[in-house]
Amino acid sequence: MDCDNIVTITRQYGSGGHDIGKALADRLNIPFYDKELISLAAKESGVCPQIFENVDERATNSLLYSLSVGLYNYGNGFSSMGDLPVNDRLYILQHKIIKELAEKGPMVVVGRCADYVLKDNSNAVKIFIYADIDSRIKRAVERNDIDPARAKQAVLKADKNRANYYSFYSGKKWGVADNYDLCINSTHISTKQAVDIIIDYMNIIKANK
Repeated sequence: MDCDNIVTITRQYGSGGHDIGKALADRLNIPFYDKELISLAAKESGVCPQIFENVDERATNSLLYSLSVGLYNYGNGFSSMGDLPVNDRLYILQHKIIKELAEKGPMVVVGRCADYVLKDNSNAVKIFIYADIDSRIKRAVERNDIDPARAKQAVLKADKNRANYYSFYSGKKWGVADNYDLCINSTHISTKQAVDIIIDYMNIIKANK
């Protein structure tokens, strides 16, 4: 497939969204960004990657103050970025990096409000991956070595963190179909089948342009 699209993947915890995004990028032979965005943000800012990783996709309330007093402008960056908590600094850096990467060409990017960041990009295809709670718990136990006794709590907490992060920085509700071009229930399909669905959808969109 001759792909000129950018794909954003928003995902419930344990739904396999990372694997689907990576497999899609591999199939299309285009760059893939998930945790890689943390490394890029750390390199640009000089902050230790482990510090950013600890706050990745978590929101604070401080950015509201920064916006209200005019410290930040998406075009120019922070005039006093060093005064912000690490959470907000990471979001701002990843926002900037995602936009810059989108200007360079096709890519698949997971999380980080990428669908919102690229809301005005006509080449961006926005995907939401979800699954039933039992399959997500099973994946969390098998893939992330989470104690089965607390797996459901961990899954729901991760989703809550992602929802709060998305709501805070985008002003929209996480997981609502209106925010995405395509929502896929991964409960009963394989990673390959999910990728097939996304590519079929992208081909249809391309044919109709």
